[in-house]
Amino acid sequence: MTRFLPICVLLMFFTISYGQPLDRSDIVVSSNAPVAIKVLESGHCFIDFGKAYFGTISIKADIGQEDSLVVHLGEKLSKKYAVARNPGGTIRYQKVLVKSLEEGKQYRVPLKANQRNTSGNAILLPDSIGVVMPFRYCEIENLQIPITDLEIKQIAYHYRFNDEAGTFHSSDTVLNAIWNLCKHTIKATSFTGYYIDGDRERIPYEADAYINQLSHYCLDTAYSIARRTNQYFLQNPTWPTEWILHQVMLFYEDYLYTGDIIILREHYDELKLRTLSVLEGEGGLISSKSNNLTDSLLKELGFDNPKARLNDIVDWPPAQRDTGWKLATAEGERDGYEMVDVNTVVNAFYYHDLKLMKLIAEALDEKEDAQYYQIKAENAYQVFNDKLFDKEREVYVDGLGSEHASLHSNMFALAFDLVPEEHQHSVIEFIKSRGMACSVYGAQYLLEGLYKHGGTDYGYELLTSVDNDRNWWNMIRQGSSMTWEAWDQKYKPNLDWNHAWGTAPLNIISRYVWGIRPTKPGYQEVCIKPHLNPLEFADVRVPTRLGLIEGNYQSGEKWDSYELVIPDGMQAVFELWDNVKTVRLNGKPTSTKRNQIQLKSGINKIELRIK
Repeated sequence: MTRFLPICVLLMFFTISYGQPLDRSDIVVSSNAPVAIKVLESGHCFIDFGKAYFGTISIKADIGQEDSLVVHLGEKLSKKYAVARNPGGTIRYQKVLVKSLEEGKQYRVPLKANQRNTSGNAILLPDSIGVVMPFRYCEIENLQIPITDLEIKQIAYHYRFNDEAGTFHSSDTVLNAIWNLCKHTIKATSFTGYYIDGDRERIPYEADAYINQLSHYCLDTAYSIARRTNQYFLQNPTWPTEWILHQVMLFYEDYLYTGDIIILREHYDELKLRTLSVLEGEGGLISSKSNNLTDSLLKELGFDNPKARLNDIVDWPPAQRDTGWKLATAEGERDGYEMVDVNTVVNAFYYHDLKLMKLIAEALDEKEDAQYYQIKAENAYQVFNDKLFDKEREVYVDGLGSEHASLHSNMFALAFDLVPEEHQHSVIEFIKSRGMACSVYGAQYLLEGLYKHGGTDYGYELLTSVDNDRNWWNMIRQGSSMTWEAWDQKYKPNLDWNHAWGTAPLNIISRYVWGIRPTKPGYQEVCIKPHLNPLEFADVRVPTRLGLIEGNYQSGEKWDSYELVIPDGMQAVFELWDNVKTVRLNGKPTSTKRNQIQLKSGINKIELRIK
């Protein structure tokens, strides 16, 4: 059972560093009862709250206790009914001494602040909230009164969240569990009112925020947290080249989902700069080693540090020999990527930004700019394929002068629509040969490319894999209720257990497995192109500014059936595949144009017979 505490006074003056004030109703504090209590021995009990949240616990005793008791809080178990005292990495644990319990008095267990995530560039919480940590489990020692005379609650903070807006359920129990893992991560990590990277730093990073944003938009229409984060980046950028290139993507997705053009107009010139086209060389590709990357340019990009520089990342973690980490793979999560001055991944992002800026310029009626970005994008596409595609092997290499072909060069090219149709088969086959040789962040683009360009069977295999530790099931298997920063601690020894950039499956399921994506700003128009095989059934809800899109799928021996509910005021198109033989719409045979069915507001029943 959960009850909500009054927070009007608590949040009346709630302002977080580096951003606009939060409305007092934005942050919710809930009081969560345990889902299980186990008495281990006299004075020693174990408590499971079911899911990890950021907060602390409150204790209220019906009988007083003069002696102190010891409270252990943590995210991880060392064994059944035991909170891990040394969980490793940045997995959280705290031991707290409560000096005594006064009869009838409610105690909020005080936590010790972590210096790194409560100072410097971290997003700071107000004193009225105090110190919080992520935890699911609790142990209490030296309890001298019956546990039945103790009321223990998990005091949890998160951004306002509609649990019923975005939902998914299917015949695949693994896929369901992974969806729920991701959904809870989006909710629980929102406690600062910004998209942060995780509890170790509590700092927004563009790549983290982009995946967080896509997944959040599939769950709720509380768009203000994304907007606050996006505007934060304009003054507080981070150093990876690709992260800067995410800023255009962040603002465009906000426009696509909300339809609000004001923010684009306000920051248009800043976004043009963040394509990094000023770093373009004579060949039409950009490089962070360009002489044009001057101190004055970095200042324009928002960097205050005079020693700031952009660095190509490709994936995270890269090789970091200076840390002393014993990584499972020496190159980190880069699949052996060769870091050359003009690299393929950075230029894949560059091409994508040019395409988005063309759409943004059109939306703002900047006709000359739209033509300019169209020409730039066409040139970048041509140069990318002329210079970075190995025609003999039919794969992309890692950059100019490189002979090495990595998963990353090929999966980013595929995700950003840089691979001509005649080369998609060879690129996908190469991608399949590499396995999940990328991080949880890189998995976003790996899955997106596969689902966009005919690799759906392999994409589904990666989503639902349970056979090794490079998958989301490994996080569930080890007892986490949120997605991790990395696949496992051996791949990133300081990983945390509360990183929303691990939620790629959620937005992939909504946007590509169910195939529900806005095609006009503000969901004026939606395209639905499901890839639901081999599921026997699947239900989904997708929130939009116009209302809920609801879908139900049933696989049959002869006919596959879909029931789709479209909100009023929304144009909807259902896209078919080439192997569809017969189509019935609302019980009647129907013809199709360009393999599309026009749907109406309300209930649409579609039946498909496959060849």
